[in-house]
Amino acid sequence: MRAYGNEAAALASELIALRQAFHRRPELGNREYETAARVEAWLHECGIPTKRLLGTAVVGTLRGGRAGGAVALRADMDALPLQEATGAAFASEVPNVMHACGHDVHMAAALGAARLLAAHREELPGTVVFLFQPDEEGSGGAQRMIDAGVLDGVDAVFGCHVSPELPAGTVGVRYGKFYAASDTFRMTLTGRSAHGAEREKGADALAAAAELATALLSLPRSFPRDRSVVSVGTLHAGTAGNIVAERAELTGIIRTLGAENRAAMRAMVRRTAERTAYRHGVALDCELRESYPGVVNDDGMTRLVQSAATALYGAERVSVLTGPTMTTEDFGCFLLRRPGAFYHVGAGCALPLHSAAFLPDERAAVAAAALHAAVAERFLNGETP
Repeated sequence: MRAYGNEAAALASELIALRQAFHRRPELGNREYETAARVEAWLHECGIPTKRLLGTAVVGTLRGGRAGGAVALRADMDALPLQEATGAAFASEVPNVMHACGHDVHMAAALGAARLLAAHREELPGTVVFLFQPDEEGSGGAQRMIDAGVLDGVDAVFGCHVSPELPAGTVGVRYGKFYAASDTFRMTLTGRSAHGAEREKGADALAAAAELATALLSLPRSFPRDRSVVSVGTLHAGTAGNIVAERAELTGIIRTLGAENRAAMRAMVRRTAERTAYRHGVALDCELRESYPGVVNDDGMTRLVQSAATALYGAERVSVLTGPTMTTEDFGCFLLRRPGAFYHVGAGCALPLHSAAFLPDERAAVAAAALHAAVAERFLNGETP
């Protein structure tokens, strides 16, 4: 395998500066205009033509000098609505917006891979498509990019995420189920207001909502098939302390592993809401919305990633992750259409993702760039382990 580790190391100062530039100027989902322009400029410098989709999505296409298949590398671009508290010299200059999930690293890594692969384009047997995706943190940009045709002609797709649990310079792979599927819910309970001294004359939507929130949170304990999580994020009810609440609203998210478990938990959530509303004599409007499908890696593509990472960094720096995560990622939309794998690159950070103080090690972008390039080249060369 080509010495992409050494070549990436030679680019380290440029990739770190690029990552810091993204970090200074974060943008929320579907507003990544400055970010997209920076991505395009780098790809054009590499001699890679681009096209813009969905306003801010960028697709770059690197055609190799030899005939072959096509592989896609994906990076997400959006930031989070969070005031940064890292104290870094390159901290966000945008109030209440921060790259707290490592997307700045993901972009720098994919652009680093673009530079590495473009330097050897004449030897590449096929095409590498670079997918820079908006709105992963919001309603999801992956499916909209797929609907726009970005996977047409693509044979496989790969991506990565920084992981605070892994030391910098290490890689984690996971076979099969990796990230949870998610479904969001909004439940509105409508009762009848009354004087607080005469509760029996009303139908208390707040009491029903409080009981429902507790019941929903306990559902995973009665769901032995596989790991699941139900979270209630908001509960709004009532107008005054001496009035029985006429209306209450809960919102939250369900996370499950596998299609069968997903359907079963959705049914349990709806049934629990209906029974609680009936007991309290209140009306229920239950809206369940299907969100991300979960990330399920292809075994063959995961072996390819593990082999490439081991060749680059040594077996002692590559681990097979033993359990799935209950976080969600819309990269799973790509994997429903094409074989591929999602992998973790060590961030070497003690603080978790989505923390205002999350600051991954600067070497993560360099390590991920080399791995992306190696994975893409191995796939195009048909080197499946």
